[in-house]
Amino acid sequence: MEIRIFDSQLQLDEYAANIFIQLLARKKDAVLGLATGSTPIGLYNNLVESYKEGKVSFKDAYTFNLDEYVGVTPDNEQSYSFFMHKHLFSHVDLQAEHIHLLDGMAPNAEEECASFERKLDEKPLDIQLLGLGHNGHIAFNEPDTSLSNKTHVVKLDDKTLQANARFFSSIDEVPKHAMTMGIGSIMKAKQILLIVRGADKAAIVKEALQGPITTQVPASLLQLHANVTVLLDREAGRMLV
Repeated sequence: MEIRIFDSQLQLDEYAANIFIQLLARKKDAVLGLATGSTPIGLYNNLVESYKEGKVSFKDAYTFNLDEYVGVTPDNEQSYSFFMHKHLFSHVDLQAEHIHLLDGMAPNAEEECASFERKLDEKPLDIQLLGLGHNGHIAFNEPDTSLSNKTHVVKLDDKTLQANARFFSSIDEVPKHAMTMGIGSIMKAKQILLIVRGADKAAIVKEALQGPITTQVPASLLQLHANVTVLLDREAGRMLV
């Protein structure tokens, strides 16, 4: 596991973007696992600027997103589909048929997850981008006595609902269920890029990266992966030894 700590957000975002740019330079049809939330916005902004400057092309690339709320339409501003189009897809040359997003309005969420997992098997991930939840979740794999390997429907933890409430008018509006890649789906990626920012994540960063491997801290399982790069700002990494 490679851990890098940055003094500025700008440096972190540029470094992260360069990982994707170098991958696409080596493999034009790379399969990119993408994430949402505030953490990757700077990375996506860098990729958009690099595309506009002719430094990278997504024309032959494929994307898979980690997760989506159940019962949220793609045009809802809080959907992860809307997020991805706003921050990346609408600004680069990615082909629409190469984009893979979970459908929060699918008539049968379990069947949607199974279909998504089959597509992942057909197009193995070259890289998976991750953020880290305050409770140690990655994607929407919440702490539990056991974790699902494959893409599945999950009931969101109270801490996750509270953390996501800032994006909604009230916590009551936050969807209670989501579809998410499983731990096994994530761990099959050839490379994993974990980005974490902020002093409020310092304790869980230490627990995830240097604590015992346990399903109660899902991100701790990343310690078992052969190719993980962790990018932290100074505050998020302040408790590491």
